[in-house]
Amino acid sequence: MINSIEIQGLTKSYGDFALQDINLTLPGGAIMGLIGENGAGKTTLIKCILNLVRRDKGSITLMGMDNLRQERQAKEEIGVVLDECFFHDNLRPRDVGAILAPVYRENWDAGLYGDYLDKFQLPQNKLIKEFSRGMKMKLSLAAALAHRPKLLLLDEATAGLDPVVRDEILDEFLTFICDEEHSILISSHIISDLEKAADYITYLHGGRVVLSDAKDTILDSYGRVGCTAAQLEDIQKEDLVRVRRGTFGCEALVSDRAAFHRKYPGLLVEPIALEDLMLFIGKEKSK
Repeated sequence: MINSIEIQGLTKSYGDFALQDINLTLPGGAIMGLIGENGAGKTTLIKCILNLVRRDKGSITLMGMDNLRQERQAKEEIGVVLDECFFHDNLRPRDVGAILAPVYRENWDAGLYGDYLDKFQLPQNKLIKEFSRGMKMKLSLAAALAHRPKLLLLDEATAGLDPVVRDEILDEFLTFICDEEHSILISSHIISDLEKAADYITYLHGGRVVLSDAKDTILDSYGRVGCTAAQLEDIQKEDLVRVRRGTFGCEALVSDRAAFHRKYPGLLVEPIALEDLMLFIGKEKSK
């Protein structure tokens, strides 16, 4: 099985910010959630994948194709949905289809596009400026799927949507990756969506990958330890990922709950949610 995305040693510097030595693999038939604070580099990473910005070094392959040497072929296999609908307000869904058909040529499936419009209850003759945000996102998704891509790249595509619309779109994502030929990379601040849909999680912090693994592995392994300052001093630093010190006690993040419990049986280590893990790493720089 060919991986949908393989990134090795990717670096991109803007002077005051840089993506640094990014390594990432998205297998076929999977959804990877890309998380991180604002300014962590998520959008820059997606732009590098699409070759919209020039990298300093590193390699990116998409469905086994180099995204520089085989850029056109690779992009024919990609659907993209960004956080805003970029179709002009004075267009109608039928106009969008007419514009995109010659762009994608033989890959465009007008029948499938119409099916998605019907499925999402989007009127073909209504002006886009009259659409709600949720309707615009559904239109963007219909357009992205109508040329039958193998990879979807989504940058905050569910941001600002109500829970019902988000749930509907997430169900569509799960349908899309039913076989091993389709995959999704989705950047989102809505961690609950990723906990529901993602198979893998990659956490960008300060331009670096600080965590990238199967979601279930992360949730089964990482944990939170509550202790006193004195108890914290008795824990070896290499057994801790991050520490937060407060007035009434300390909290520590560990990467292997079972191993930590065996080594320190007197301390309680609890499971940790993805959002709490992200806050732990994002707010504390050192142990």
